[in-house]
Amino acid sequence: MCGIVGYAGEVQAAPVLLSGLEKLEYRGYDSAGMAVYDGEAIRVAKAKGRLQVLREITEDGAQVPGVIGIGHTRWATHGAPSDVNSHPQVSVSGKFAVVHNGIIENYLQLKEKLMKKGVAFVSETDTEVVAQLLEYYYKGDIVDAVIQVLRRVEGSYALGVLCEDAPDQIVAVRKDSPLIVGLGQRENFIASDVPAILSRTRDIYRLNDNEIVILKKDSVQVLNMDLEPVEKQVCHIDWDVSAAEKGGYEHFMAKEIMEQPKAVRDTISPRLRGGRVVFDEISLTAEQLRSFRKIYVVACGSAYHVGVVAKYVLEQNVRIPVEVDVASEFRYRQPILGPDTLVLVISQSGETADTLAALREARRLGAYTLSIVNVVGSTIANESDDVIYTWAGPEIAVATTKAYSTQLAVVYLLTIYLADLLGRLTPQQYADYIAELEALPEKIDAILKNRANIQYLASKFFNVRDVFFIGRNLDYAMSLEGSLKLKEISYIHSDAYAAGELKHGTISLVEDGTLVIALATQRTLFDKMMSNVKEVKTRGAVVLGVTTSLQRQIEKEADYVFYIPDACPMMLPSLSVIPLQLFAYYVSSMKGCDIDKPRNLAKSVTVE
Repeated sequence: MCGIVGYAGEVQAAPVLLSGLEKLEYRGYDSAGMAVYDGEAIRVAKAKGRLQVLREITEDGAQVPGVIGIGHTRWATHGAPSDVNSHPQVSVSGKFAVVHNGIIENYLQLKEKLMKKGVAFVSETDTEVVAQLLEYYYKGDIVDAVIQVLRRVEGSYALGVLCEDAPDQIVAVRKDSPLIVGLGQRENFIASDVPAILSRTRDIYRLNDNEIVILKKDSVQVLNMDLEPVEKQVCHIDWDVSAAEKGGYEHFMAKEIMEQPKAVRDTISPRLRGGRVVFDEISLTAEQLRSFRKIYVVACGSAYHVGVVAKYVLEQNVRIPVEVDVASEFRYRQPILGPDTLVLVISQSGETADTLAALREARRLGAYTLSIVNVVGSTIANESDDVIYTWAGPEIAVATTKAYSTQLAVVYLLTIYLADLLGRLTPQQYADYIAELEALPEKIDAILKNRANIQYLASKFFNVRDVFFIGRNLDYAMSLEGSLKLKEISYIHSDAYAAGELKHGTISLVEDGTLVIALATQRTLFDKMMSNVKEVKTRGAVVLGVTTSLQRQIEKEADYVFYIPDACPMMLPSLSVIPLQLFAYYVSSMKGCDIDKPRNLAKSVTVE
C-alpha cells in the first residue's frame, strides 16, 4: 500500500520522482505529492486524486526545481483523501518533510503531547506526528532526531525524511514496511519497490527492519539503531525492464494472464531434475516431517485460496492434517503451535503485514516455518526457516493472476516432495505426477488460445447484478478465487459456496436470471455437482459450467459451458482458474472499470 520514491543526484528530481511514482501506481493510492529542496527551502506539491493531477499542477515537475527530493502516493488510513492529508507531511516550521508507508499506532498520544507543548497540526494523518516529532527532537543531528522518534513511535513504517539543514541527503528507515535502496552512478534512490527505479539502476539494497540509510548522490551509508555501520549485499535485478511494462497489452492484468504459461514453466522446470522434484532451497528432512502432527497454512486474499487448495492436496497425498487460516485471524485465536507443527506461509510480496505477523507468532511458539513468496529477500522470506520462491517475475495489476498460478505450482511440487519423503507415493504415481507437471504450461496455453469463447460469455453477462460460484472439493477452492477476481475488478457482487451447502440457506438467494458459475472438473464429484446445477436451475438460475473436455454430459444441464483440458485431479485448479480470470477481466473491460487499479484496493497490503 502506498508508494515511496526518493532521489539524490545531479538531474532534476521532480521528473524522476513522478516517473517512479507512476511505476508504483499498482500499489493503490488516492493522492500524491513530493517535496524537493530547491537550493533555499523545501518546496512541497501534493494533490488528491491520480498522479496525473500532480503532474499537471507541477507542469511535469518543472515548477518544483531541485536535485534532491522525496515523493509519495498515499492510500488513506488516517484522514480522508485530501490535499492537506496527502504526503509529504511537513513540520511546523517547514524544516522537515516526511513520506511514510504504514501506520503509527500510538500517534494520538504523541499528538496530544505535542499539542500541549504548543505544536499546531494541520492534517488528520498519523504521519504528521513523525514530522513534528523530528523537529521537536532535532538538536542539529538529523540521524539522532530520527532515532529519538523511532524510540517513541509504535507501529509499522517506511520513512523518507528531507531536512533543510542537510539539503544534500535523505534519511530513510523501515520497520515492517518494505523499502529498498537503489545504487546508481552519481545518483541514488529509495523506493517501495523495484519498478520505481528500474529504468535508472538494477543494483539495490533490501533494507531490514530498523536499518537507517543516509542517502546522498555519491554515497549510501546504512546504520543500525546503535549507529554502527551495516554491511549490505548488493542485489542485482536481472529481469528485464519490459517485465514491468504493458508490452502492447491494454492492461497489465491482460499481459500477466497471458504470461502464465511461461511463469508456471519457470517455477516448475528448475525443480525437476532427472524425473525428480528437487528443492535446493529447503532443508526440511523426512525425520522432521514425520514429527509434525499438523500443518497450518496461513495467508491472505488469493494466497489464502491457494492455501485452501493446499489443504486438499496435502491431506490427500501427505496424509497429515492441514488447517487453513486467514492470517489476520490466526494469531488472535491463540493457535496451538509448537515444534510438532509446520506452518506454511504464502505471500506474493513477502511483506503482507497480517501474514508477517502470523509468521512471527508461529516462530515465537516454536513452529517450523516454510514460506512461499515471489520477492527474493523480502521480510517473510528472510524470517522463515525455509523459503520457496515462485519466480513469477513482477506482477503489476492489483488482481493477482500469474503470482497465484505460480503459488499453485509450488504447492503441487511441495506436495509431491513431501509425500515422497514419507513414502506415500508409488513409483508410478510419482512418475505420473511429474508428467502432469511438465504438461501444465502447454495446457494453460491451450486455454488462453481459446479465450475468445470466454470473451463471448462475458459479453452476455457483464451487466448482471449478482453471481454465485459453486463447486465441491478443489472446485470449491477455485470458486473462492473466481468470485474474488470478479468482485475486486468489476464491482459485481459475487459469492462462492460449497455446492453441497446450497440447500442450507444459500439457495434462497437464487431467482430468475441469477448467474451461477458451476465448476465441475472433479470426476468423482461430477454427478453430485449436476444435482446441484439442477437445484439452481429449477429456481431460475442461468448456469455457466466449467469442466474438462471428457465430461460433455454437462451440456444436458448447463446453459453455457467452457471446457478445459483434462489433467490429474490435483492439478486441475491450475487450468480451471484461467477461464475465471479471463471472465473477470472481460466483464470488467466491458463495464469500463479501472482494471489494473480497482477502487479501494492496493497490491501490497503492508498495514493490518
